[in-house]
Amino acid sequence: MLDYLSIIQRYYTPGNDDYRVLVVHSRQVADKATAIAQRLIDRGVPVDIEFVEEAAMLHDIGMCRTDAPGICCYGHEPYILHGVLGREMLDAMGLYRHGRVCERHTGAGITAQEIIAQHLPITPVRDLLPETLEERIICYADKFFSKSHPGEPPKPIERVRQSLAKFGPDTITRFDAMHEAFGDL
Repeated sequence: MLDYLSIIQRYYTPGNDDYRVLVVHSRQVADKATAIAQRLIDRGVPVDIEFVEEAAMLHDIGMCRTDAPGICCYGHEPYILHGVLGREMLDAMGLYRHGRVCERHTGAGITAQEIIAQHLPITPVRDLLPETLEERIICYADKFFSKSHPGEPPKPIERVRQSLAKFGPDTITRFDAMHEAFGDL
């Protein structure tokens, strides 16, 4: 198994607030994601559960480079870029598959059309949608846990849907499809 904590510690100092936010949130996401993965495996669906845990623990690694004081991050980039930045960080280590999870977990994925319509500072403009089963599981699990209040119990489904509604009906449709696939697991 990949030593994801040593990777996190390249960018975050244990004991600091940003480290606590990232690790607590990521552990919650990893626990939910691996539970979903295990239930799928029990039903005969092939899932790389080790990868799910690793990628879930690293999915928000790029937040340290963003300006998000509410989650103890004092970088210079807009928060919407934390996934793209995370991919760059992990790609630089040769962790391309893990990097794809970073880039594709925001919201319920983001389409090129949404980037344009919402004037998001993501370049080049492209679809950033979770495609693989593992990417979709982590994206889904992430929606239930807050970085603003790490360690809180998972959000109820209606609160998750409300938080995604601001991104438009297509985001809700994508989330609902993930919930249909994973919600009872």
